[in-house]
Amino acid sequence: MSESTQTSNKKKNTGLYWLFTLVSTIATIAMLMFASEWFWLGLPFALTSVVLATDAI
Repeated sequence: MSESTQTSNKKKNTGLYWLFTLVSTIATIAMLMFASEWFWLGLPFALTSVVLATDAI
């Protein structure tokens, strides 16, 4: 089997992604509390970082 057809099962370091998840979630909650009309701007960052931290993609 060639190298291009094999799947690699390397464990990724997700600590940085979890840190980014925490920071973006706190920022989203703060925006919800203080500028509720703008909180949705933080949602893509919070949700994308959760997906990266859980290694779903």
